[in-house]
Amino acid sequence: MGYMIRSVLLLGVLTGLFLFVGNLIGGKMGMTIALILAGIMNFIAYWFSDRIVLAMYGAREITEEEAPWLHRMVEELAQRANMPKPKIYLVPMEQPNAFATGRGPSRSAVAVTAGILQLLDRDELRGVLAHELAHIKNRDVLVATMAATIAGAISYLVNMLQWALIFGHSRDEEEGNNNPLSLIGSIALIIITPIIAMIIQMAISRSREYLADETGAKISGDPLALARALEKIHNYVYQIPAEVNQGTAHLFIENPLKGGGLWELFSTHPSTEKRIERLKELARKMGKLY
Repeated sequence: MGYMIRSVLLLGVLTGLFLFVGNLIGGKMGMTIALILAGIMNFIAYWFSDRIVLAMYGAREITEEEAPWLHRMVEELAQRANMPKPKIYLVPMEQPNAFATGRGPSRSAVAVTAGILQLLDRDELRGVLAHELAHIKNRDVLVATMAATIAGAISYLVNMLQWALIFGHSRDEEEGNNNPLSLIGSIALIIITPIIAMIIQMAISRSREYLADETGAKISGDPLALARALEKIHNYVYQIPAEVNQGTAHLFIENPLKGGGLWELFSTHPSTEKRIERLKELARKMGKLY
């Protein structure tokens, strides 16, 4: 529940930033135009998210005849999560990873890479699949789309200011009405605002990962299996490079594009060490630590 509240609060902060910057730059009309443009683009991405992402990574559906044990595993987890069984896809990628996509529980899919099927044992894979089902159950694609829409609208507003500054500044120079303070403030707004929006958007993504870990561990009933899986995946993911589109990196259970230290602010995922620590703490609370 704590991670859910954090996500709502961060979305509220992002919305507040949009309203503040929008009113400052474009007024009500500018805010409306920016929000509509960003909304249209992200609505299309949201509505067709499953097809787009699966096609992007050359995923193919795994039939029940091909892997009955995998289908039984997903079906059992879906029943425990009280949701429809999603479709299962295989991504021809050596890097061990997995992701979930789709608009919601009624239209969803989980995808596993060839590498993760080779790396993990059945209990660990079950933990990973429970994590992905948690993303679907928690409607994280919708939350990510909402955050992307607001951040995108902020980006449009900043672009409006940038172009207005270029042409407006030229006219001011011709008329001799140049205001250095206004110019400095506008430049600062152009540079700082998108960075703040990105930090908030990434914080929302990290919060949803923590929530999916927690929800997934409760679905599977085995937090330590997911912890072991995360440790294994983390150790291999940087050794086996993969071509991952930066715009979809947040979908994967482990993000190969993240950095450490200060750059964690711009990462879509929390550090694996922190995730494992929290899963072990959850295991203690559930009486599963042994």
